[in-house]
Amino acid sequence: MTDSPLLNEIKSLIKSSGPMPVWRYMELCLMHPRYGYYVSRDPLGREGDFTTAPEVSQMFGELLGLWSASVWKQMGSPQFLRLIELGPGRGTMMADALRALRVLPPLYQALHIHMVEVNPVLRERQMATLSGLRNITWHNSVDDVPEGPSIILANEYFDVLPVHQMVRHENGWHERVIEINGNGKLEFGAAAEPTPRFEMLLPPLVRAAPIGAVFEWRPDAEIMKLATRVRDQDGAALIIDYGHLRSDAGDTFQAIARHSFTDPLKAPGQADLTAHVDFQALSRAAEDVGARVHGPVTQGDFLKRIGIDTRAAALMQKATPEIATDISVALKRLTDTGRSGMGSMFKVLGISEPRLTAIAGLSDLEQAGEGS
Repeated sequence: MTDSPLLNEIKSLIKSSGPMPVWRYMELCLMHPRYGYYVSRDPLGREGDFTTAPEVSQMFGELLGLWSASVWKQMGSPQFLRLIELGPGRGTMMADALRALRVLPPLYQALHIHMVEVNPVLRERQMATLSGLRNITWHNSVDDVPEGPSIILANEYFDVLPVHQMVRHENGWHERVIEINGNGKLEFGAAAEPTPRFEMLLPPLVRAAPIGAVFEWRPDAEIMKLATRVRDQDGAALIIDYGHLRSDAGDTFQAIARHSFTDPLKAPGQADLTAHVDFQALSRAAEDVGARVHGPVTQGDFLKRIGIDTRAAALMQKATPEIATDISVALKRLTDTGRSGMGSMFKVLGISEPRLTAIAGLSDLEQAGEGS
């Protein structure tokens, strides 16, 4: 990757306004109206920078479709349901989910599809993938989706929301920033003064972190928005992302380009920037507004509980030996706990209106263990 057009703009901002907080740098790199990573390209698949679960196998989207059907039944099978996807990639997951839902005509007829997508390149891909569908609308924000009973799917959505990083010094917690070094390059630094009383907001585990430790946090606005929606209008949200089950210190800010890790301060706007999702913080924020929380559990546990092994076996029975091998490889990728698998790194969290006391794959599974 070469120097990006955004680099000079970021340097100018730092020179005029001082060191830039990590959250602001991440926001500019991903969402700058002209040079932002997520507004200018299709980052998915072999030709892109990373691969998401729906691109690994059709089973992922199909099972989420059937999961949505089970929630719809628990909601009392309303005759009108908004199925909302946040950050829907190429539309692959929604296409697979809807194919599975066609076996339930009463639900399929009730659906109004809402795709929340800011990337014009991906939006075009989604329109092509989902062409011919009735009752489908695109939005820039979930705020623009009309009210009504809803099921919300958010796969790898929260990890790209801008993250604050705090560094512990002897005199308190300082906001981590981006500054320009003597060689004219971007580098990490810390705000000169600590953030007042920041430690009072921290979980006990983080308060005991050593000098030099990094703690990451995101504002609660997005999760509270989803939780308030399902609390007031009936329904549930399913959040799938990589992250940790409990709040803890650790630097997870990273950049990925061409399926490999790269320097997040190099070529801003040309690599995907992410940070792990704190599922304990999401759960706490959703409960604070009165929604019911289900899980979180690992992706492997969730997919196995809602039937991925059975679905894989059914597909393999009808497939050629080559295709059957592909299905077996995809199953391992989605559920395995090893380094090459997504099964334990990715977590699944359900949020619902309070009367939904149990949700498939989450509520009837024991809470996942401590750790990440």
